[in-house]
Amino acid sequence: MTNSTGPGAAAGQERKVCIVVASPMTAEAFLRDQLIHLGNEYDLTVVANSPDDGFLKRIGARADFIPVLISRRVDLRRDLAALSALYKIFRKRKFDLVHSVTPKAGLLSMIAAVLSGVSIRIHTFTGQVWVTRRGIVRFIFKVTDRLLALCATHVLVDSSSQREFLVRNRVVGRKKTSVLGSGSISGVDLARFRPDAEVRNSLRTQLQIPDEAVVFLYVGRLNRDKGIPELLSGFEMVLARVPNAWLLIVGPDEEALGNEIEKSPASRHIKQVGYTDEPERYMAGADVFVLPSHREGFGSTVIEAAATGIPSIASRIYGLTDAVLDGKTGLLVEAKDVNALARAMKHLALNEEQRLRMGLAARERATQEFSMEIVTAYTLNYYRGLLEGSGENQAL
Repeated sequence: MTNSTGPGAAAGQERKVCIVVASPMTAEAFLRDQLIHLGNEYDLTVVANSPDDGFLKRIGARADFIPVLISRRVDLRRDLAALSALYKIFRKRKFDLVHSVTPKAGLLSMIAAVLSGVSIRIHTFTGQVWVTRRGIVRFIFKVTDRLLALCATHVLVDSSSQREFLVRNRVVGRKKTSVLGSGSISGVDLARFRPDAEVRNSLRTQLQIPDEAVVFLYVGRLNRDKGIPELLSGFEMVLARVPNAWLLIVGPDEEALGNEIEKSPASRHIKQVGYTDEPERYMAGADVFVLPSHREGFGSTVIEAAATGIPSIASRIYGLTDAVLDGKTGLLVEAKDVNALARAMKHLALNEEQRLRMGLAARERATQEFSMEIVTAYTLNYYRGLLEGSGENQAL
């Protein structure tokens, strides 16, 4: 394949870039626009745990594709095989830059990049799995993040508060880390996520939710770390005081929490939907987004909801404190505090004017700071600064 030469490279000297992700969903959902632009500017290769390059074709990215089995779970035999495969790929292709996203892909590719002599090694942190763990498991995961950061020459973090958390916990030094712009790994597609009265009405008709209902929405994986049990308990308290409140839960159920949802006393006002590739429809049909997570990176769904013109209620944890401006674009509550969550939900349910005002402020902020185009531009400038020594590096 032939890609256009980067602006700072000499004629005939294409810079060779490799992006490594464990799941192709990561590339398709979060890196789509960046991969398209990187493929137009550099000789791009994408490595992922996928049998084919179908996800790259769907997004229209010009890139070579190499499949490597990168298991999400710890599997020593498979992990060593993946490490060996990555080492061989890096040695053969002689990349100028390797950039990894997600923990397992990061650990294996950063080690392989060091061993194979790649000079520019970038990893993006989007959250830490060990935050909610205890004992030896927490220690092991934390040590692997430190090893990952040690092997990288540059570390990107998708929120300023997460950066402070990593520095404070001595995972990585401040000088090695950067946050691009205001944060976020991907930004938000404003053409896709936007207010839409027609979609709002059709969705409510489809789900048999009254037009006058106040709809709270959760979008994401269903597990306990995301605060689903607290969300259910909080909504039960809200419904007792706000009879026109509804809760819409959208996403794949990873821990069989559907049984708890069905048994909830408020189940008559709860609609559960599985995985969707159209989260924008549900956001357009909702009034308030709720993310009571125990751990998070930046909280991309919060910015997507903001672009749709609805405020968010989220946990006061790193990452989410960057995505929500407390009292302006939404409300922050302490993680795991069911009473505080219920109070915030009830407050916004009963105060339509404030709800609408926060929604407008949220959309304005998403437009000015987190559009997909803005985040992609920051990323391209960062790459140019490292590979060509040109362009303004606007990392914080």
